[in-house]
Amino acid sequence: MSCLKTVSLAIVFLLCVSFTYFHHGWANYDQNKVLDFKTTIEESVYENPHALAKVKYNGVTWLVYLAPASRMTNRGVSADMIKKGTSLRIVAYPHKTVKTEMRAERIFIGGKKYELR
Repeated sequence: MSCLKTVSLAIVFLLCVSFTYFHHGWANYDQNKVLDFKTTIEESVYENPHALAKVKYNGVTWLVYLAPASRMTNRGVSADMIKKGTSLRIVAYPHKTVKTEMRAERIFIGGKKYELR
């Protein structure tokens, strides 16, 4: 095998491994424990790789992973819709090991449902 092929394969392998490591799919979240609650957004970030929101749940501030910004836009959720002060209902799953992190399956804003997965 040529040196160029070896280097190319090594780069592809490293890219695949690094993206797999950083991608935190649904496996890290306990889908047997559904959190379904109304709250108000305290902070938010609307950018890739995921839009994020900080909200209060049971008196504690949680970090909520939403969908990637491109998917949020495609589903009709704009950055203005998840800004500080927005009231919403969240249906999410808690992280298995990070006590104050959850991943939203869907959100309701103004009575309208938005699927995020």
